[in-house]
Amino acid sequence: MLIDTHAHLTDEAFSGSVDEIISKAKDCTVTKIITSGFDYSSSVEAVKFAEKYQGVYASIGDYPENIYEYNEEIENKLETLAKHDKVVAIGEIGLQYTDGMPDREKQKEIFLKQVALANRCHLPIVIHCRDAYGDMIELLKKNKNLLSHGGTFHCFSGSYEIAREALKLGFYISVGGVSTFKNATSLKETLKKLPLERLILETDCPYLAPHPYRGKLNMPSFVPTIAANLAEIKGVSVEEIAEKTTQNAEKLFKF
Repeated sequence: MLIDTHAHLTDEAFSGSVDEIISKAKDCTVTKIITSGFDYSSSVEAVKFAEKYQGVYASIGDYPENIYEYNEEIENKLETLAKHDKVVAIGEIGLQYTDGMPDREKQKEIFLKQVALANRCHLPIVIHCRDAYGDMIELLKKNKNLLSHGGTFHCFSGSYEIAREALKLGFYISVGGVSTFKNATSLKETLKKLPLERLILETDCPYLAPHPYRGKLNMPSFVPTIAANLAEIKGVSVEEIAEKTTQNAEKLFKF
C-alpha cells in the first residue's frame, strides 16, 4: 500500500479523466491521495474531490504566487473549510523567491498567518519552498509555538543541512519525482542520509513526472516508481519503503 501525499487532481490537465486516474492509482496499490489547493478556489475544488472519491483527501491554502488574494474573509472561509472531515492539512503554503513572485516580506506575512490557521485547526502544514530555505527555516524556528501539529516539506530539493534543521523542527521530508532524475545527485545523497522514519512520498502530479516518464503527464500511479527509486537510494526493499512511508503519512495526516 502506498500514499500520494501531494497531487493536483483539480488541474485542468486531468479534466474529464479523474475517475480513470484514481482507478489506475488503486490498481498500482496507491490507496490514498491528498489533492492540494493552491488558492481558495482550488481548495474548495479539492474538498469537492475528496467528498466525491473514496481514498482522496484534501489540503487547503494559498500558495505564494496567490497571496494577494489572502485577506480576513478568505482566512475565515479557509478556517470553515478546514473543519471538513477529509481536510488533512493546510497547504500548500510557503515561500518562493524566484523572479516575478510577490514581495518577500508579504510572502512571509501570509505564510505565518496560514501557519497560525493550521495551529488553530489542529492540522499539519504542507510547505512549498523554492530558493528560500534559509528564510523558511529561520521563520519556523522563530514560530515553533505554532508547529505542534507538524508538517512536511513538499517536493524537497534542499541541502542535507536544511533537511536536518527541518527534522529538528519535527517536519517530514516529502520525496517526489525529482529524486529519480539522473542529475539529482545531491538530493539522492541527502535522502540516503535521512531516516526513513521521516520520509513520505508524493507525485505533485501533473507536474514533475519521475524518470522514465519525465516530460510526460505525471499521475498518482507513478508513486511505485518513486518508491522503487527511494528503495535503491536507501538500500532497502520496496516493501519496506511502502510500509514505512505509509505509516509516516498516516501518522502525520491522521488518516
